[in-house]
Order: sequence, then C-alpha cells, then structure tokens
Amino acid sequence: MGKIRLIVLDILKPHQPSILELASQLSDLKGVDGVDITVYEIDSKVENVKATIKGAHIEYPKVRKVVDQMGGTIHSIDKVACGHEIVKEVDTHQDNH
Repeated sequence: MGKIRLIVLDILKPHQPSILELASQLSDLKGVDGVDITVYEIDSKVENVKATIKGAHIEYPKVRKVVDQMGGTIHSIDKVACGHEIVKEVDTHQDNH
C-alpha cells in the first residue's frame, strides 16, 4: 500500500480542546511533518474544522484515534495524496464549466 503523504479531513469537534491542542497532538504523530487546521463554522457547542496533514508516512488510524480521543468526529476525507511524492491537482476542461 502506498504511503499517505497528504490528507484533508472535515472534522466536527467540541470547542474544547482548542484547535491549538488538536494540531499539536496531530503534529506529534510519527510520520507527520505538519498540520494546518482552519475553523469554517461555529455554533454554540461545536465547530467544523478543515484539517490538512502532510508528512512522509501518515497513519490514518492513528490520526483518527487522536481526533476521537479529543472528542471529535471525522465527517469526511476530502483529499488524499499517496506515493513517493505529492501530485498537484490540475484543471481539466470539465473544471472550467
């Protein structure tokens, strides 16, 4: 199986722990080089965040475990890149319509 190099997750999480704590915990995982988390929706009890994780060998089950332990739920995997290098998405004719 190819190594996961990049993964983008849509996560529903409580306000606490903060995105600072979630990003820190995720970045401490072996094989993770960096984490970016953006809040895109907030309500009275929860917030929706987009988490972008990049690394040499991301182990998704360990990522999921950290999110679960911090009270979050992964709604969807919105993007993934695997292999020896990250391939950039390119526009096609269909994207321009």
